[in-house]
Amino acid sequence: MTKLSVNINKVATIRNARGGNVPDVCQVALDCEKFGAEGITVHPRPDERHIRYQDVWDLRPLLKTEFNIEGNPTPEFIKLVTVVKPHQVTLVPDAHDAITSNAGWDTVKYYDFLKEVIAGFKSEGIRVSVFVDTDLKIIEYAAKAGADRVELYTEPYATQYPLGPEAAIAPFVEAAKAARESGLGLNAGHDLSLENLKYLHNHISWIDEVSIGHALISDALYFGLADTIKRYKEQLK
Repeated sequence: MTKLSVNINKVATIRNARGGNVPDVCQVALDCEKFGAEGITVHPRPDERHIRYQDVWDLRPLLKTEFNIEGNPTPEFIKLVTVVKPHQVTLVPDAHDAITSNAGWDTVKYYDFLKEVIAGFKSEGIRVSVFVDTDLKIIEYAAKAGADRVELYTEPYATQYPLGPEAAIAPFVEAAKAARESGLGLNAGHDLSLENLKYLHNHISWIDEVSIGHALISDALYFGLADTIKRYKEQLK
């Protein structure tokens, strides 16, 4: 069964736009769990423009489901994750000024760096996922570096889906098969929505987890959070 992890960055963005604590990031995370989400994802960035490092500390003792922290493994990020000890850390090669994640790792070029970082997290009992594109060699080297899982960067799939679902999904099916053959678990995320999620899942049924934030939080403005989570989980059946 594919788990739904809700990325709550956008909730923090709304809070930060006004100051104070409305909406309450921790309460929204707990509500997501109550409404059926199997995990919560946060992606703290150095400028803390949405999720703050303090949010990570506040969330950790409250959550009952799986906690996934995404980010670029800078020294500060590594320290945070090592001390907080989430269930999973997802390594994402974001530039400090990136609006959102827009590419996966070059695991060949950064092999030595990733191998060291992955080993450090795994020694603390933290599962490690590496954010990647569909290049098969990149996936091979993620496995060689010691990753437990890869997360497929699905923005290209989401962009191409309206133009032709079969062509859009094809490289992702091949990448997913390569990950499975390499002994890697499989996650997916970025621009997944009620429009394209079911088709992805129908063709790659062995995905362990999808992480969805922007579309899900946007849909919740119309449907409400409880109904929105229910709708997303229906796509994964």
